[in-house]
Amino acid sequence: MTDSFPRRQARTRRFTLGAPRGAVVSPDGGRVAFLRSRGGTDPVTCLWSLDLDSGEERLVADPRALEAAGNEEDLPPQERARRERLREQAGGIVAYATDRPVTMAAFALSGRLYVAEFASGLSPRLIDTPPGVVDPRPDPQGRRVAFVAGGALYVHDLVPRLTSLLVRPDDEDATWGLADFVAAEEMGRMRGFWWAPDGERLLAARVDDAPVTRWHIADPANPDREPVPVAYPAAGTANAEVTLHLVALDGLRVPVTWDAATYEYVVDVSWTSHDLLLTVQSRDQRALRVLRVDTGTGATSEVAAIDDEDWVDIVPGVPTYLGDALVTAGVADGANRLCVGGEPVTPKSLQVRALLDVDGDTMLFSAFDEDPTATRLWTWSRADGVRAVTPERGVHTGRLVGGTLLVSRASLDSEGTTTTATLPTGATRTITSFADPAGLDPRLEITTAGARGLSTALLLPSWWEPGTPLPVLMDPYGGPHAQRVVAARNAHLTSQWFAEQGFAVVVVDGRGTPGRGPAFERAVHGDLAQPVLDDQVEALQDLATRHPDLDLDRVGIRGWSFGGYLAALAVLRRPDVFHAAVAGAPVTDWALYDTHYTERYLGTPDGNPDAYARSSLFADAAAARTPHRPLLLVHGLADDNVVAAHTLRLSSALLAAGRPHSVLPLSGVTHMTPQEVVAENLLLLQVEFLRDALGVPAPPV
Repeated sequence: MTDSFPRRQARTRRFTLGAPRGAVVSPDGGRVAFLRSRGGTDPVTCLWSLDLDSGEERLVADPRALEAAGNEEDLPPQERARRERLREQAGGIVAYATDRPVTMAAFALSGRLYVAEFASGLSPRLIDTPPGVVDPRPDPQGRRVAFVAGGALYVHDLVPRLTSLLVRPDDEDATWGLADFVAAEEMGRMRGFWWAPDGERLLAARVDDAPVTRWHIADPANPDREPVPVAYPAAGTANAEVTLHLVALDGLRVPVTWDAATYEYVVDVSWTSHDLLLTVQSRDQRALRVLRVDTGTGATSEVAAIDDEDWVDIVPGVPTYLGDALVTAGVADGANRLCVGGEPVTPKSLQVRALLDVDGDTMLFSAFDEDPTATRLWTWSRADGVRAVTPERGVHTGRLVGGTLLVSRASLDSEGTTTTATLPTGATRTITSFADPAGLDPRLEITTAGARGLSTALLLPSWWEPGTPLPVLMDPYGGPHAQRVVAARNAHLTSQWFAEQGFAVVVVDGRGTPGRGPAFERAVHGDLAQPVLDDQVEALQDLATRHPDLDLDRVGIRGWSFGGYLAALAVLRRPDVFHAAVAGAPVTDWALYDTHYTERYLGTPDGNPDAYARSSLFADAAAARTPHRPLLLVHGLADDNVVAAHTLRLSSALLAAGRPHSVLPLSGVTHMTPQEVVAENLLLLQVEFLRDALGVPAPPV
């Protein structure tokens, strides 16, 4: 008997297992290191190497062949937290780092350090270190490996095989070499130390969580267990104190100084052969500064200033250098643009998403053009200006190193992703993917809807015949940073499965989502609720004028995280449009969410209480709007990102208002649901709830 789609999707981690990822290209462009498991249902990730000239692929490290892996991973708590921030659902070697020439790599398994050489063919070597190794990184010369263990920063010298403690925590709330919570969760900075180009010292972050409010994550299913304390920087409260220090190999430290009272967020560090650059941001996120660090004294000087009346976006890959010119990114003439030497070089027609690489005099970047559903790759150089690298429609990312272009492409024409390297000679090599096929062909129409031309996807059952009314299921995320309507088949698989259960599924990317430029993204400033909800309603009603078989008397909505917030908001604020909702891990009161995300849009609770009131669900829970629509709240009780208090407090408010609803607590589940049985049955329970609430019969067999 063939397993159901929900079971296969859960087992394959959304059909991502077995696909290559985490590629690093050697500086000569001749070799690619990458991660991949051995099959589409194998969650144990291995390290591989591909010689691009010969096409020879080699398995460098298989966790199952290494003693430390065992059958169950025993992860240090800092590594579990890092994987939660990354939403990492696989196991084995999920991260690695190399030296500059990509001749060797370091990685951790179950808190133990391994070093592998790409050319030797030898098995990776287990390094004798203190337990609990996190984030090992070789120096650029490949002579030493730095790592964190127990919140202390160590360096292992590979030739004499000696491990030295560089700096240990001087307080129980302090760590060295790790990213703080908001840096990892919201800024995309997952690391807390950086090697100097010559490998003779490091820049290390000291994170002091003492100022941060302590919350407690309990396990009600096991009342004998102590609640876990979590330093959670909720909106309007204190962040961790992050300081930076230049640390020599003998442990001598020089503090880096800047106006940390004004610019408390450490966004990123870039240590190039030109300079040591530090990017910092103000608490209100309206000011971002790029600072040059004097590596002798630790003093800083400003080299770039970027300001915005709403907020300054953090763009991956910048700042850096192109030759001697500083590369930054910012808003200019209504577009997100790359700047070289302070001057915009990308056209207003492109919305830059990330700078991916600088190769000689050429920059590789990803951007949206007039089609916000497609992420394409482009290059810019002084000689050639802007050139499209991937003109075809799809979702692309890539690398450009040593003249070799590595492109990963997902599209509507095929399943999964295809990763192809194009050498300077024009020869190509494709890295094999072992990902399982989904066996589900979306019946998909990507269009625009409403007066704003909102990106909209409509998915219909494969068995549906025109003239047959279909209940509607809205399936949005709807919030900042994330898109759901993209030109990639696998992004629509879950929605198509819901369609097969008897729904017309509608997905809308409204204001606040990426792809349409700064004004579109900033339309949610001061209000995360009404513009987002209005766009869902407007797109639905417009789509129904073109598709009269959409039954607007039976409209459900489901979502997770921000999508869960939007789903609950929909049935509470617009019960005239939405007739049932499944809200998974919803933010219900933005004062309970973290500083960096929430304050970007709403300010602080004390400074802008009206914005928090407008965006909260609690006034809607108490409002006298009728009828009361069926609402299922789902929440992982171990969630340390959107804590379960969001759902529990909303449930209390609904109960106090006499509003019927259902709550499904998920014991031991975090903000992710990687557990196979949980992930499968969660989909099945949602379908059952929505069918009952909307009166939807089972689909034909």
